Amino acid sequence: MSIALRKITSWQLRTRALELGRRTLVMGVVNITPDSFSDGGLFFDPKAAVAHGLQLLEEGADLLDLGAESTRPGSQAGGAGSAGADAVSAEEEQARLLPVLKGILSARPDAIVSADTYKAATARAALEAGAEIVNDVSGFNWDAGMAAECAEFKCGVVLMHSRGRPEEWKAQAQLEPNELLETVRDGLAVSLASAARVGVAAARVVLDPGYGFGKKFDENYALLARQDELLSLGRPLLAGVSRKSFLGHTLAGLHEGQAAPVSARETAGIAAMVASILNGASIVRVHSVRPAVEAALIADAVLGMQA
Repeated sequence: MSIALRKITSWQLRTRALELGRRTLVMGVVNITPDSFSDGGLFFDPKAAVAHGLQLLEEGADLLDLGAESTRPGSQAGGAGSAGADAVSAEEEQARLLPVLKGILSARPDAIVSADTYKAATARAALEAGAEIVNDVSGFNWDAGMAAECAEFKCGVVLMHSRGRPEEWKAQAQLEPNELLETVRDGLAVSLASAARVGVAAARVVLDPGYGFGKKFDENYALLARQDELLSLGRPLLAGVSRKSFLGHTLAGLHEGQAAPVSARETAGIAAMVASILNGASIVRVHSVRPAVEAALIADAVLGMQA
């Protein structure tokens, strides 16, 4: 492995640019939902969410990712339009998201904020309110209007790979490592092509392998071990492994045979995050920022010695 895996490049956002590759950037997660798997609605109240976002910035987050609909396994996220049973409507999603986005930017106008949504209408509203980035977990696949909105606003984009929709994940067959990597690579290539067709410049795109999104437990490790091969697509990588269920599954032997609860996955998440950096991730998406910032500094130091 070498720092050369992470080419130094400029990620073009809506009003500014971020340098990627010289050091790992840390994206702090703010879930404005009552049912997130990771924090169980702790920050559903707008004031609590704003305060949490500002705290993550103080702890060293380079950017924030605000999400107002849970995409946990089994959820109805990604239903037709957004109309799957129990899915969050665009109107409700915006009612949750926009006050927090505006509150953070009012307190910290310099903050770089991403809207975690697969809905075109919510993306437009967030960008109009000051978001710099749209983080689409569907990779432009769940809302036909999303790519055009991103092209119009000339914003930064994270295109993630999801193997199917959350309600389908449990029924999916296990894939062999080569087949899994091919599936992820091909899916991301399709998303990149969709972006290019409507005028989203490649310089605005970062790719996310989508850990946990339609990947069964050990599949995530196969993907993590070969993540650097996805750099062949020509774009920087973002890795989101924080608190994911595959970590809890691996820790079961330390928890009487039961998957470790979310609250007991932090150290494992840091380990997986470091692995993702050593395998080419330029950005890491995390819930606990300060430990991630510290661990990323160490991983970057190792990579610097291998250059």
